Amino acid sequence: MKTIYEIQQFLKQFGTIIYVGDRVADLELMESELKELYQSQLVETREFQTALLILRHEIQLEKEKSK
Repeated sequence: MKTIYEIQQFLKQFGTIIYVGDRVADLELMESELKELYQSQLVETREFQTALLILRHEIQLEKEKSK
């Protein structure tokens, strides 16, 4: 995974579609959903770490943009 879109497609495989309308809230919900999948052992460690890094980076960028 390299993009937010790829993470969205990955989550879609588990029946999860997230759209609240607020970009930061969407990203935070994706992070939460990803953590649940990882704790349920449905996601490999490497995939989890990569996706989490991408999401947190994007959240930081969005928060800096809004300042």
